[in-house]
Order: sequence, then C-alpha cells, then structure tokens
Amino acid sequence: MASAGGGALSILEYFGGEEGNRCGYCKSEAGNLSHGMWAHSLTVQDYQDLIDRGWRRSGKYVYKPLMNETCCPQYTIRLCATDFYPNKSHKKVLKKMQKFLQAGEISRSANDEIPGEPMDSQAGSPISHNVCIHDKTDIAPEDLKPLSAVLEETEENNKGLLSSIDENVNEEPVESEQAADPRTAFQSTPKPGIGADASKPPCRKAKDIRKERRLKKLQLQNSDHATSSGENVTINVNASKPKAFGSKSVEEFLVVADPEKAAHLLEVKLVPVSMEDPEFVSSFESSAALYAKYQKSVHKDLPYQCGPDEFTRFLCDSPLEPETRPDGLACGYGSFHQQYLLDGKIIAVGVIDILPYCISSVYLYYDPDYSFLSLGVYSALREIAFTRELQAKAADLCYYYMGFYIHSCPKMRYKGQYKPSQLLCPESYLWVHIEQCVPLLESTKYSRFNSNSEERDKDRLTELGRVRVLHKRTVMPYSIYKKKRKGPNDETTVKQYAGLVGQTCAERMLLYRS
Repeated sequence: MASAGGGALSILEYFGGEEGNRCGYCKSEAGNLSHGMWAHSLTVQDYQDLIDRGWRRSGKYVYKPLMNETCCPQYTIRLCATDFYPNKSHKKVLKKMQKFLQAGEISRSANDEIPGEPMDSQAGSPISHNVCIHDKTDIAPEDLKPLSAVLEETEENNKGLLSSIDENVNEEPVESEQAADPRTAFQSTPKPGIGADASKPPCRKAKDIRKERRLKKLQLQNSDHATSSGENVTINVNASKPKAFGSKSVEEFLVVADPEKAAHLLEVKLVPVSMEDPEFVSSFESSAALYAKYQKSVHKDLPYQCGPDEFTRFLCDSPLEPETRPDGLACGYGSFHQQYLLDGKIIAVGVIDILPYCISSVYLYYDPDYSFLSLGVYSALREIAFTRELQAKAADLCYYYMGFYIHSCPKMRYKGQYKPSQLLCPESYLWVHIEQCVPLLESTKYSRFNSNSEERDKDRLTELGRVRVLHKRTVMPYSIYKKKRKGPNDETTVKQYAGLVGQTCAERMLLYRS
C-alpha cells in the first residue's frame, strides 16, 4: 500500500503481551516474556524508531521484552562506530586473519569456538528459537570477563599509579622504542644493566607503561563526562576518530600488504535480500546450505529446524521496505546479506539492516571448518568499519547496533567490550554510557538507567484518538474507527500498542484491525 505521496507505509498486527516461554539464557521454562507484532511491511525510519524504543525483529516478527517482568532483561546496545578503536583481543583476531590471507598461516586454539554459548536468538522471540542478533560463538575468553570486574580491576590498578605519575613525568624515556609502543611492548625486554646502576632511573616495566597510559585515557574520559549532564549522552560524530598511542584503526588491519602474492583472497559482497536480485537468487542454495551446516554443527539443530523454509523465514523474509535517498548512499536502506567469499567460496554471511542512523546486526552464520578465524568477532569488526564507510556518505548513519545486552547472562556481556557503547534506558528511552549502567545491573537485573526520576518518555502516548488504524482497507484515526467498530471494545489493546511504539510511530504506522 502506498501513501498519498507515493511512499511505503508500515502495516502491523499487534498481538499484545505473550505468555511466558522458555528462556535460552537462564533455561527458565516460562520466564521469557515479551510483546509481539507481525510486520506486513515496515519503513526503515519506523523500524529505526522502534529499535530506539527497545524493539527488535526476527524475520517479520517484531518483539519487545517485558523488561521489568522477563527473567533475563535484554537492553538495546549501540556503539558509536566513529569513535571505536579495537582492543587487544580484537587486534588478535584481525592479525590472525591478516596472517592467514597473506601467508596461509593457520592459528588454532581451544578458544576459537565456544560451543553451547546461548544465542540471543534462542531467548528473544516467543515464536522461534531463532530470533535475532549477532551470534558470537567465538569470543575470546578475555571478552567474556564481566565488565564490572574489568572496571574494578582497572580502578584498583590505577590507585597505585596515581602517586607515581607526577614522579615519572621527567623520567628518561624508555630505552627500547619497541617497549614504548603498546602494540609490541610485551615482546621487548629491557637492555642489560638498565636499572642496575643506582645513578640511572629504575627500568619501567612495559605493563606499568600501559597502565599509566590507560589511566591518562580514563582521566581524559572522566573530564569529558564531567562536562556532560550525566544521564544523557551526546556524541560529536563529526569529531576526528580517536588515535590512541600508536594504535591502529580497524581499517588499517583489513589491508593485506601484498595482495598479488597473498595465499588467499577474501571478498565481502553486499547483497540485497530480494528474490528480484540476481546475485541473491544465484547464491541462495549455497547460502542456505551453509546456514544448515552452521546450525547443525554449532547449535545442534535437527535437519527440520534449519531447512530452506526456516532459513527463508528467519533470515530472508524482511518487512523492511527498501529505500534510496539522495545522500550518496549507493546501496540504499533495507535488509542485506554481507557474504564473505574466501577464494570464491562463501564461508560466512552477516545479515544486517541498514537504517537511517545505524547498521543493525541481525545474525551471523559461518562454515565451522573456518572457526579458527574467529569469524564472529571478525565480522562484527568488519560491520563497524562498514558503518564508518557509510557515515562518510550519510552523516547521520554513525551507530552500530549489536541487538541486546544481557547482563544477567555472563556469556552475553562481551558486547560491552566494544566501546564506546551505550545502553537504552527502558523507561526514559535515553542512551546512557554502559559504564554508568553496569554498577546498577550488578545489584539488580532490571534497572532504570536515567538517574533523573522526573525524566519521562518524550514520545509517550498523549492522544489515543490520533493513532492510525487500517480497517476494512480504509485508513482512519482511532477516534473514527472506535465509532464504526462493532463488537468488543479494544481500546485497552490499542492503548497498550500505542504506548509501546510511541506517539510518533502510532500516528505514522497503520495498526491493522479486523
């Protein structure tokens, strides 16, 4: 259906609060609670606004956890891609891929894959064990460390450094230039005699140097936070990307030094999810077969659970209406498969939605034979880099959404290691730095992150009569529909729907009523 202006319209059926379902995180048999809608069609702007109110899609099913009732609250998390720099664990993965492509070097370890890690998709939707979000089954152990423990450890380490920073300001530079570089400091050893001579300053360990630099960085961040209001975060996306001491950006790690002599060729293709796209159609069978192989090997699905129909319903059926805009974004907006081809063979597929303000990661499946490449982490870093590439052409598109952050499930806390990240306050729908949220989540699994109790949802429902309804193929405001309707009063249901999607979406989207 088209609007008067020729544009697409969002048409949804609201199902209300669902009965409890089995949780894929804590294994509760009926603790997973959510609201659900079936999206016959959905504009990219409407979906952007919905995910910024805690909604998420699985195929054409759109759901929102009942945050204060569900057993494992799922908080929407986003990363400011323009300010992201990889941490040590991320760099390991990027370097491992570089070595494999350049020289064919294979580095295997027991941590390449973590079988049995619960997927976000297993817990989110009451209608499917496969819902949404990037599937990170190959996260490095250090990424699985609780964020609160990391912050606590950093604070403890910093205490011992506070008194030594001023003393070391005029200290002679570290003898080894390699040790001064945090990327290579752990590989170097002090020269003989340095520190043994009482007339010379003691040799400083590379570990202490890194701690000092980290402390200075934290102090700088704290001073930046002090100038903000505290609860509400504003990020200057036009600011230059941070360049830490000698650290590389993701993009620099993606470059293969000598492509012509490289042992392998990796291509990443962006393919629109559409049966009208010849490249999508031609790769459908191999992509579906890869999905089945991944699900059976990694998540122990039975054949009937990961066949072509399930693959289509879960990862190919999308309610998003593709859009092109006059902003230089050639690919446009909508749902896509990012195919990773190694020497011409598809070894992984990242399913993403490109929206007005973000890239939203939906799912990632890969060939288990290549788990030694840590493709879950690698694809996330590629998607962050892709977000930055698009932001150069569309200024507002600067965020990377990884779906839900679940603090009550330790194995799902790794998303907090992609920084700077923010969590969505489930009551005010404002974004808050994750560092401010973690202490609250340590004490209670559900929390309002915005400390200002008077700060309310700015898009809360104010006029029920203005909610748009589709009834008997006619679009009308709810105030008119209510007069025409015959049968039981459904005002309670419509009011609940409008309150969850917000006044703006309620006036723009069409709520189907029979």
